[in-house]
Amino acid sequence: MNTFKQKNWFRWLDERFNLVPLVDFMEHKDVPIHRQSLWYYMGGVTLFLFVIQVCSGILLLLYYQPGVDSSFESVRFLMTKVQFGWLFRSIHSWTANLMVFFIFVHMFSTFFTRAYKKPRELTWISGFLLLALALGFGFSGYLLPWNELAFFATKVGTDIVGVIPFIGEAARTILRGGDDVTGGTLLRFYAFHVAMLPAIFTFILIIHLLLIQRQGMHEPESIDPAARRSMPFFPNFVLRDALLWMIVLNILLYLAVFFPWELGVKADAFASAPAGIRPEWYFMFMFQTLKFLPAHIWFAEGEVVGILFFIFVAVAWLSLPFWAFRIDRKVRPRPITILGIIAIVYIVSMTILGYLL
Repeated sequence: MNTFKQKNWFRWLDERFNLVPLVDFMEHKDVPIHRQSLWYYMGGVTLFLFVIQVCSGILLLLYYQPGVDSSFESVRFLMTKVQFGWLFRSIHSWTANLMVFFIFVHMFSTFFTRAYKKPRELTWISGFLLLALALGFGFSGYLLPWNELAFFATKVGTDIVGVIPFIGEAARTILRGGDDVTGGTLLRFYAFHVAMLPAIFTFILIIHLLLIQRQGMHEPESIDPAARRSMPFFPNFVLRDALLWMIVLNILLYLAVFFPWELGVKADAFASAPAGIRPEWYFMFMFQTLKFLPAHIWFAEGEVVGILFFIFVAVAWLSLPFWAFRIDRKVRPRPITILGIIAIVYIVSMTILGYLL
């Protein structure tokens, strides 16, 4: 690294940007080595997929034209006339799904290793907000091709939002830009997807990364400080992270080439909803839960009770660092661990049922 600092080009940059402190920080930063070290790489994979998502999205914007009469046609032109256009659209769609998947993996690995505990409360909160924004990316981007499935799925999704007590009607109107899903809705979702959400996501992502760099990698409580092992962040950890990125990239390209994303049929607001309308897989467990609920539970509508339950769970999950320690006593098995296992089993089982039924 000292030889690196003596390079003429580095000296030129250092005189202008004072890079030596940054290089010194990377030289002395280390990453713990233990049985659970694999989970450290999940956040990096998510970041890598976000970069691909942004780059592929910019390429798609060169041809996409938002509008009731132009959205579907522009996507079809991209997929049939533009060289490798179908591939970049498929990469963009598959990347969105993989990014959400790895955010879930990263979140639950943080949960089970208890990396949310003091002093990392704000890191957990920022991570949760990134998950919520990623789901917003998926919901807003789903409508943009303006095909039949996306149109009616968006109609169902915004109807569910409208069920929320007190604010539901206003929230649905804001999302739709009116009383129904129209071209105004498409333009709003386009603005959300390409401008508002990316800006907010990037801002929170920077905060999230700064918090991680400031606090360092979390080490499980079971690690004996006397037996602590570590490796340099640069180049050891960075190169291993990059190797995993290449593996994920190969998986992504395989999915994009052999399972290309279909366009479907152009949306018709006056047509009846096709059979089998369902959301993306990361919303499926909530959608299937609402389908299982009876029409009325006591004095309230079943759908309202379901929505309030998920809002309560989301708030509890967001505030996890501030209450988990009260019930997470040093007993085996730990109550928080049991709750996490129940959550995973529930999400997976309800998702599978959503596709089978």
